[in-house]
Amino acid sequence: MAGVRIQIFAFLFTIVFIPSAFTDGNSIIIDDFESGIKKGWERKDFEGKTLYTVIKEKNGYALKAVSIGSATGLIYRYKYDVREYPILTWRWKVENIIKKGNAYKKEGDDYAARVYVIFPHWFPFQTKSINYVWANKLPKGGHTPNTYYKKSILVAVESGPENIGKWITEERNVYEDYKKLFGGEPRMAGGVAIMTDTDQTGERAVAYYDDIRLKKAP
Repeated sequence: MAGVRIQIFAFLFTIVFIPSAFTDGNSIIIDDFESGIKKGWERKDFEGKTLYTVIKEKNGYALKAVSIGSATGLIYRYKYDVREYPILTWRWKVENIIKKGNAYKKEGDDYAARVYVIFPHWFPFQTKSINYVWANKLPKGGHTPNTYYKKSILVAVESGPENIGKWITEERNVYEDYKKLFGGEPRMAGGVAIMTDTDQTGERAVAYYDDIRLKKAP
């Protein structure tokens, strides 16, 4: 199923970009979930149904994801230039990692949490993506092509159990990551997607996402 879901993501990002996002000139808020799940997120069930709900946290609201042998993505199509807004920031937390998760093997292609930036192409199988993951075997800071689709690169921004149960704020320079991972200049980005999935391993994972933003470089 992993190969199928990568291909469907590629297809979805070749069609019309509808959603908008709030901007103050220096940053773009994709979603902070303070008013629920913003209109514009598209749900795609690839295997079973990962449950996404907005919950109350100490400092506001966040998106909770629960996967039990399932794979469901939430896709926010938003066309933007990563040269202008190169920084992607978000907060996330996981209750567990996936014991059998292994980015180097097809049967281990599951992640408790992941955030995609997708670069669509008119020909779906030329679509590229950077896939920021909370990994298990792939060490923090490491990267590797997805075992099903080589134009989707997995980058482990967190790995292993060390930070389980903690809110972690991440910041990535997507423009620089793209040049490092693919070489050359990127096409326009087509948006952001998130996914908590356990369809390959059949395990259970719980994750939380919040404050997904695009920012100009300092």
